[in-house]
Amino acid sequence: METVSIESLINDLALILVLGAVATVVFKKLKQPVVLGYIVAGFIASPHFSLFPSVAGEANIEFWAQIGIIVLLFSLGLEFSFKKLLGVGGSAVLTALIIVFGMMGLGVMVGEYLDFAAVDSLFLGGMISMSSTTIILKALTDLNMRQRRFVPMTFAVLIVEDLFAVVLMVVLSSIAINKTVKSDEMVRSILKLSFFLITWFTVGAFVLPTVFKRFKRIITDETMLILSMGLCFLMAVFSVASGFSLALGAFVMGSILAGTVEAERIERLVGPIKDLFGAVFFISVGMMVDPAVIWQYAGTIALLSAVVIVGMIVFGTTGMLAAGQPLKLAVESGFALTQIGEFSFIIASLGMSLGVLQESIYPIIVSVSVITTFTTPFFIKSAVPCYNVLVRVLPKSWTRLLNGYSRDAEAVEVSATRRTWKTIVKRYVVRLIIYSVVTVALVLLSHTYLMPLLERALPGHWGRLAGVAVTLAIVAPFIFAIMMPSIKRHERDMLLASAGKVSYVPMVAMSIFSFLVSSGLMVSILYGPYSTLTAIIATIVLMLVMVLLMSPVLRKRMQRIENQFIRNINEREDRRTGRANNLVNDLHLAYMTVGYGCPFVGEKLRNANLRQRHGVNVVSIQRGGTLHRVPGGEMRIFPGDVVGVIGTDEQIMALLPLVEATGTVDAGTGSVGTRFTHFSIGEQSPLVGKMLHRAHLREDYQALLVAVERGSDNFVPLDNEFTFQAGDMLWIVGDPKRLEKLK
Repeated sequence: METVSIESLINDLALILVLGAVATVVFKKLKQPVVLGYIVAGFIASPHFSLFPSVAGEANIEFWAQIGIIVLLFSLGLEFSFKKLLGVGGSAVLTALIIVFGMMGLGVMVGEYLDFAAVDSLFLGGMISMSSTTIILKALTDLNMRQRRFVPMTFAVLIVEDLFAVVLMVVLSSIAINKTVKSDEMVRSILKLSFFLITWFTVGAFVLPTVFKRFKRIITDETMLILSMGLCFLMAVFSVASGFSLALGAFVMGSILAGTVEAERIERLVGPIKDLFGAVFFISVGMMVDPAVIWQYAGTIALLSAVVIVGMIVFGTTGMLAAGQPLKLAVESGFALTQIGEFSFIIASLGMSLGVLQESIYPIIVSVSVITTFTTPFFIKSAVPCYNVLVRVLPKSWTRLLNGYSRDAEAVEVSATRRTWKTIVKRYVVRLIIYSVVTVALVLLSHTYLMPLLERALPGHWGRLAGVAVTLAIVAPFIFAIMMPSIKRHERDMLLASAGKVSYVPMVAMSIFSFLVSSGLMVSILYGPYSTLTAIIATIVLMLVMVLLMSPVLRKRMQRIENQFIRNINEREDRRTGRANNLVNDLHLAYMTVGYGCPFVGEKLRNANLRQRHGVNVVSIQRGGTLHRVPGGEMRIFPGDVVGVIGTDEQIMALLPLVEATGTVDAGTGSVGTRFTHFSIGEQSPLVGKMLHRAHLREDYQALLVAVERGSDNFVPLDNEFTFQAGDMLWIVGDPKRLEKLK
């Protein structure tokens, strides 16, 4: 086995970072995604390119690739969050399913056509089934299309694809290790993954927000960075110990932290590390590219590029149509998904590390990604013209049918009773899964560590009895929660009012199933230490005791656990809406971030009249690292400010969309160079003498004017008749290079 030398690692890191920096500058000048620059830099640093110094060896490449994957997946997890997944809706899930299964099927067929081995074909299908969030985001930002109607739905599909990619990594790993594609192995792997995800998500959601809240005053930025990265690597270690990959553990911990109120802070702190090791990973991808292999497989690369583009358009559009979206939105979404990116490289790296992937496939898939990345903007721009052609070509009856189907899907109305049953069943399934998984995890921990420890510590059968008793005391609230019906009083009253129309069969079925599950979990605790008959009899007795005698105690204990868990899950949203900060009567304290489309951006608090217009009071403004408590009327509101306001629920919910409006220019999109700045205009400025509505700042300069200062701290009211004068100080959002022309 090739050893890793510290000196050679440092030499390689120096070479990688210098080439990465040069590639960043060059590709930004060319207005191309920086990811492509990193791949080119990796190729230059690889042993396949002899004109420059090369890395010392493949062991170094593998080392940096693994570190890069862990940090990259952790960062992707921070942008993901399971709560966001639950909010994307069934349409995104259905579309992603159609895309992933359709593209995997295509990949397997193409692999067989190219005489690849069965495992290679499966990995190929996985690699071409994942569109790149990074590349799509960059393309839409460059084309100024982030506000288009199809974009939110497309991003929702990408969120679901991220989770499917994680599942694929686990399933493909299992197939590669077992050297076979057995359905029972795949099911076992998926169930094991589900158990892993639910356990750690539940534990993380319960523990981490509580820790952050309790030690908030002493967790500085430095401590938070160390803590978050430590948790990332710790979860990666747990993941490997559970039989999964390092990357999966990093992604899970990122997703857990994404649900906490500290998510934005962690994302900001981890950002530079993500940029550094993300660059290292993509550069390591470029190192694997062999030009001789690319030349040899040019036909394969061209074929796969065509398969990715055509397949994504067909399956993406079909998925959107099946989910009830209009034809135009479906076509635009399908054309936006025509590329592969980071997860393709990660799946390829996984196959290489397991030693099951044909070496030539790696440079092939990298080449396909490069080609499809370059073509993505052109396909996004061609979506509407293709839709217009499609409308002209398709029979009118088909167009009416498709649009009618989308309207029918949007207009489905469910009766109040059906909605109530749907809510009850959804809550029941979620509670059953979470509590069952937590109980199983606790029982496994008890059988593995607690019971053996107590049996060694206490004489005779007392150790076994103590182990069972302690385990039962810990899991009793969860078993009780499974047994109890997940129906609220107002829901019961509503169903009783319509009892003549509604069957109670679902509730009876749920109750019976819950009883069976809770009984099985109870037996699993007693079965190891005692005989089957004893375990069954003891289970019946204990469940009767829980229901008849301990019900009030367990109910109260479970309610506290549930309330704490729900508060932690909703902490970010509650802080934003103020629901968690109830002050007096129905008044709440909410913290909302000012968007670039906010109608009173740039105005003084006095002129914004928030109290008169919306009935709220501004109690604080957080700008960068500075907190302004009880700001005066002269203070202005700028994009990015976190404003603390006090108001009723109705007032805050009415104000939120106004304050958080994104507008046309969004500095938070990651668009390089877009920032909030100010400067004075001179006599030669093209703005001098022009009225605001004739300046065309948005159209010609892609800029958003926030405020104009004339004289000493004298901000001029902006309306369509406002005329620019030499010496005016402009407070404006945009690309500094474009704004130079205005000076």
